[in-house]
Amino acid sequence: MSAAPLLTLNNGVTLPALGFGVFQSSPEETVPAVEAALATGYRHIDTAAVYFNEHAVGEGLRRSGVDRSQVFLETKIWISDYGYEQTLHAFAKSATKLGVDQIDLLILHQPLPSAFDATVDSYRALEKLLADGSVRAIGVSNFTAEHLEALLKRTEVVPAVNQVELHPYFAQRDLQRAAAAHGILTQAWSPIGGVTFYPDTLGWSAENRTSTLTEPVILGIAQAHGVSAAQVMLAWHLRQGRSAIPKSVRPERIAENFDVFGIELSDAELVALDALDRGTRNGPEPEAVTLETGNWPIPEA
Repeated sequence: MSAAPLLTLNNGVTLPALGFGVFQSSPEETVPAVEAALATGYRHIDTAAVYFNEHAVGEGLRRSGVDRSQVFLETKIWISDYGYEQTLHAFAKSATKLGVDQIDLLILHQPLPSAFDATVDSYRALEKLLADGSVRAIGVSNFTAEHLEALLKRTEVVPAVNQVELHPYFAQRDLQRAAAAHGILTQAWSPIGGVTFYPDTLGWSAENRTSTLTEPVILGIAQAHGVSAAQVMLAWHLRQGRSAIPKSVRPERIAENFDVFGIELSDAELVALDALDRGTRNGPEPEAVTLETGNWPIPEA
């Protein structure tokens, strides 16, 4: 299969546009899934401290035989480790679990509107880690345009990435434009709408939830190209210049999700996909995440 196209971040670092995600993958599933992804051709792995599988990601990388220098590793600091010194320590925990000296992209997993000073302090710690060379790029996740503006007013380094829920049913175009105005790359979690069809294991709202995989417009485009609905959605992200992080633990799905670089969507098909946006978030509202609702301590390495 072809290699994923590269995207250039606002500090000149490049990352493969298509990454491999391990959200809700158990450590036992993560090791072989990462091995399979790297064997398929992925060179960008996304994890997070609160996924509790960073060690398994590192083990999968080591077992794969792919050289560390060839893989872009991305992880996230969880809110229970916010604060300047706490975030510096959180980096050390993650790096040790991953088995690396340097992390390619380190991001804050959530804004913490109820304690935004702590969010800012954590981001300043990311700035120090960037200046020290401990990380190659820094960013955020699940930030709204308002959160981005508030952060930019109080920090020095513009985030390289904002990773957010983004799929045809929830395209967040205003947020994408706000990020692009500052040179921030939008990175899609749930890029094939997984949050619309996964079991509701995290207490997220399932009211009126319908699956992108059964959307007639997407299925029609998929049939026209002889590909799957998931492949259509990933091609949509790539055509529009986003980074996307699909996840799976099934080798056949891992391979299918990577086999998208030859799909040429027409302008009319892109318009049809864009028209599916419902403006309805399926994941958690950023404002609802607090230390009380998300106080999940991250173990030591």
